[in-house]
Amino acid sequence: MEIQLTAKQLKITDAIKSYVHEKVEKAQKYFEHIVWGQVFIFIEKHAHKCEMLIHAPGQTFRALAEAADLYSAVDLASDKMDAQIKKFKEKTRTRYKTRSGKESVRQEAQFEAAPIPMQFSLVRQTVTPMSADDAVREMEDMGHNFRLFQDQESHQIHLVFRRSDDSYGIVQPVKKNLRSSR
Repeated sequence: MEIQLTAKQLKITDAIKSYVHEKVEKAQKYFEHIVWGQVFIFIEKHAHKCEMLIHAPGQTFRALAEAADLYSAVDLASDKMDAQIKKFKEKTRTRYKTRSGKESVRQEAQFEAAPIPMQFSLVRQTVTPMSADDAVREMEDMGHNFRLFQDQESHQIHLVFRRSDDSYGIVQPVKKNLRSSR
């Protein structure tokens, strides 16, 4: 979780920064879908104030606290934030009852997390003319689950692959006839 710390009329020391990060990250144990947090600490007259904002998918939590010293203000804001998150989490739980009327299953509402980007690995293979049997032997020798080859008879590019039941399959690319598909 990314945490942005902003101070007004005071200097942010490493001790304050680590203390605030520790308190804001505590909310992560109650609610794991937190995207990022903002903390504003400032002094007005003789009171230290702390405002915490935590952004989650579809929900923003805000807590404002005032105390005689900065650490107490951060503690109070953190406690308020934790109470809000716990209350929200309890609200999102749905209860299903069986026919006998007893509560049997609790299910939490699922939040859509940011999509995880796909990761690809690039495999480069030389395409040489061979039979399907030769391609299978080379595939096994290389330790891969597939092998790209040029068929000796048709001179087309084919792909031989190992199926989950340890049999083999061949993919033969075919050009789509655009006129007949309309």
